[in-house]
Amino acid sequence: MKNVSLDQHFSFRLLLRAVIPSILMMIFTSIYSIVDGLFVSNFAGKLPFASINLIFPFVMVVGAIGFMMGTGGTALVCKVRGEGDPVRANKVFSLVVYATIAIGIAVSTVCIIAFKPIAIAMGATEEMLPYCLVYGRILLAGVTLFMLQNLFQSFLMAAERPRFGLWITIAAGVMNMVLDALLVGIFKLGIVGAAAATVSAEAVGALIPLFYFISKRNKSWLRLGRPQMDFKALGKTMWNGSSELVANIAMSLVSIAYNKQLMVYYGENGVAAYGVIMYVGFVFVAIFIGYSMGVAPIVSFNYGANNKKELNNLVVKSLIFMLFASIAMVGSAELLADLVAQWFTGYDASLKELTSMGMRVFFLGYAFCGYSIFVSSFFTALNNGTISAISSVSRSLVFELASVIVLPLILGPEWIFASYIVSEVLSLIENAIFLFCFNKKYGYFPTKEKTNATVR
Repeated sequence: MKNVSLDQHFSFRLLLRAVIPSILMMIFTSIYSIVDGLFVSNFAGKLPFASINLIFPFVMVVGAIGFMMGTGGTALVCKVRGEGDPVRANKVFSLVVYATIAIGIAVSTVCIIAFKPIAIAMGATEEMLPYCLVYGRILLAGVTLFMLQNLFQSFLMAAERPRFGLWITIAAGVMNMVLDALLVGIFKLGIVGAAAATVSAEAVGALIPLFYFISKRNKSWLRLGRPQMDFKALGKTMWNGSSELVANIAMSLVSIAYNKQLMVYYGENGVAAYGVIMYVGFVFVAIFIGYSMGVAPIVSFNYGANNKKELNNLVVKSLIFMLFASIAMVGSAELLADLVAQWFTGYDASLKELTSMGMRVFFLGYAFCGYSIFVSSFFTALNNGTISAISSVSRSLVFELASVIVLPLILGPEWIFASYIVSEVLSLIENAIFLFCFNKKYGYFPTKEKTNATVR
């Protein structure tokens, strides 16, 4: 089956062909993160499991720098290519890759040195601290690989090689699962084994595409070569992708707030239950994120080519996809809540009951979140980092953080899990306003007269 080109007209069938590898890539990444949690929870115990759930959000924030560089860089590179300048597009691509490596090494070094006070600030108790330090420092040692893995997930879409990206993700996931089974399940290395398995998988996801883009076997239009120092392009990349970084920072801050609130009301059981909800939630959100990542290079290319008719086509089809995907997500979550709670926490009846209850309430928010994820990514693809960042900040940092703090105080502790629903409804309203207010600037919802005028 041929790779899908960015300059085609996209029917629903062709659009799904283009984005399904990205969706599967994100789902598979989420699944092998779940495997980490399953092995640690069942073979190492509740305290190590709660410890890695406490620390994981911070590592995700650091790794999100790769998402920032990848999504922001892809938006700029595809826009430049759509404008008809592939040589400059490759120079910007090379600059973004090398800058990510440099940033990763610097951030990794600083975070490892300062990690103990960071863990304590995040709420690690005296019993949890040793587990947090070991797991966190191993993951931080490999965080440059994690950043590159996140970076190349976006650029493989831009290079029109999404299936290759999917196969790389599958290879990384299989390695993670096999090493989890060996190191955690058989050799009983606990969180050390889980962390080592994760870093090994990240190495596969980072190094294979790195060598591919350098290699002479690379037949795509995107090639890693000598960059041209362009601080304006680098700044544009970071600003374009800032919403993805902000979203991950906000998500981690919200996770910290959830964990602190749950420790107050439910103790370690609350943190463990929320950890299960997050692991499973990664899979559901991965569908929305994967779709948005897959369609973003197409949006950027058509924006650069000033093809407003195709932008309209992409927006309408994307909103329809989000509607049906949201219905499927909520239905599946409600049906599977008890079963998933049993897989993760069947060894503890009270923890299982809390986990199941929390999932049933929390997952109702997936009826609304897909639209907000798409709209934020859409504005990143249009090289409008400002609106994308505002969307991300208000969705997680303002709406959800406020909800998780205020609702339990007013309505009781069980409303912690309903905070997500409230925040997603508010975010949906805000993003609908953004989408319609900026139509005049970008023309993705053309008037009937304008649409007819462009038809040949």
